[in-house]
Amino acid sequence: MNLLTPTLLAASVAAAIAAASAAPAAAADAKEKCYGVALKGQNDCAAGPGTTCAGTSKVDYQQNAWKLVPAGTCETISTPNGHGTLTQGPAPV
Repeated sequence: MNLLTPTLLAASVAAAIAAASAAPAAAADAKEKCYGVALKGQNDCAAGPGTTCAGTSKVDYQQNAWKLVPAGTCETISTPNGHGTLTQGPAPV
């Protein structure tokens, strides 16, 4: 019997376990753009027409301004205007 085979098998199992345990950590770090949840001046970059980058939203919960939030949480965030959304809304008038 070749002693290399059990060693390779053990190494493969160890690599698979390491990869499986790293996946949840990467998923926990995932972020998504959530529109309509940022307070005035607290949006992340690219708020849409009339704004240039981070911190340029003009009103609270501006529908074309986004904030990075943990993936899967955007549409559960409640604001006075409803829930956050994954799609950009209109610019304020």
